[in-house]
Amino acid sequence: MAVPQNKDELLKAMRVSYAALSKALDRVAGENFFEPSLEGHAKGSRMSVADLVSYLIGWNTLVLKWHEREAAGLAIDFPEAGYRWNQLGLLAGKFYLDYRGLSAAQLRALLEDRHQALIRLVESLSDDDLYGASWCGKWTRGRMIQFNSASPYRNARGRIAAWLRRGLAPISAQEKGEGE
Repeated sequence: MAVPQNKDELLKAMRVSYAALSKALDRVAGENFFEPSLEGHAKGSRMSVADLVSYLIGWNTLVLKWHEREAAGLAIDFPEAGYRWNQLGLLAGKFYLDYRGLSAAQLRALLEDRHQALIRLVESLSDDDLYGASWCGKWTRGRMIQFNSASPYRNARGRIAAWLRRGLAPISAQEKGEGE
């Protein structure tokens, strides 16, 4: 999918990539959701699908936080207070811990909630708000939203699909037709 250049393209990219991710997550058997058998975000680390979902929730939440702080007239700590852009592996680990203890269903519901909140945020902004000027360094607001929603959704879907193809997780009961 091409890099979004306007609000409509951004919304489409977010919705399409999220729908594909959701379908991939539906294929993960419950007992494998917490198995650390995916390549992690930090070099040499392992993570679970739950960690991957936590990572997505974490970034979605950060984008919302950036906008809440901006609306309140507060400074934005890019990417997050206490972290620099060269510490994204550490930030990923923080996200894993932030949502540890939630069930697969709770993680999926929270991801859906954050995704819908981002959709509402983008819908509330104009093309000029999104793409008219740099917002974080050289990046526009729209590009920063895309970097932290549509792009990682697509990446996560690909990771999960490859993981399932390699047979690292059995097919879920729903996919086998047992859950109907």
